Amino acid sequence: MIRSNIDSGQGFDFGRTSARYARSRDIYPESLYQKLTAMGIGKPGQQILDLGSGTGVLPLRLYPTGACFTVTDIAENQIVYARQLAAERHCERMSFRVCGAEDTGFADNTFDAVTAVQCFHYFDADRAAQEIHRVLKPGGLFAKVFMDWLPFEDEKIAEMERLVLRYNPKWSGGGFREYTYVFPEWAENRFKAEAVVSYDETLVFQKEQWLERVLTCRGVGAALPEEQVEAFRREYSQMLAAYDEVLHLKHQIHIELYRAI
Repeated sequence: MIRSNIDSGQGFDFGRTSARYARSRDIYPESLYQKLTAMGIGKPGQQILDLGSGTGVLPLRLYPTGACFTVTDIAENQIVYARQLAAERHCERMSFRVCGAEDTGFADNTFDAVTAVQCFHYFDADRAAQEIHRVLKPGGLFAKVFMDWLPFEDEKIAEMERLVLRYNPKWSGGGFREYTYVFPEWAENRFKAEAVVSYDETLVFQKEQWLERVLTCRGVGAALPEEQVEAFRREYSQMLAAYDEVLHLKHQIHIELYRAI
């Protein structure tokens, strides 16, 4: 994938990280899922389309709600691992499709809800919003979610970002500051905002778990040649040796809930 506004147009492919992604990207706190279900995302029999699913993290975690999930991603390898994880956990109310968010191929008015976690900024926003609106049933819900680490509040995170930039100077995924919401142009005449929730939470990682998570980062595993990924892994492992075995890292979680009009 190439986006001119991301990493100076440098290509990236999360499919290259799928094996590691499947092991290490189930990192969102329970509070996120509780908030989504309180907002109406995840009900028995509800038909939910998850865009940019990766290896199916959100559908797998919300599966106990009784909802039915359609898991999609533009990277075929991500869907291969999502299928595998779903089969291992006997998640029978899940179907899968390799497709982009801008052209899913589903019929009009198919889904009660659409979710996009940590991925909407990779989409062509206007085209994706048009497609989401098309496949939603009248009055259906769209939940746009992202979570970011906070480098200006934790030197451990800032140190990691500096190392990523040394290996990949084009990476533009660092330097996150607290997010301020503005109603987006892509939602105009399609959606009304039902809820906007932002909150900070300190997440707990074992060092090896955090290392694996960083290796799936767009600036590392999704973009660098394998030999550079391995060199980064060795160097970052040495840096992490200076810290306690358990890391407490502050993140911001942001949820935008829209209703189709």
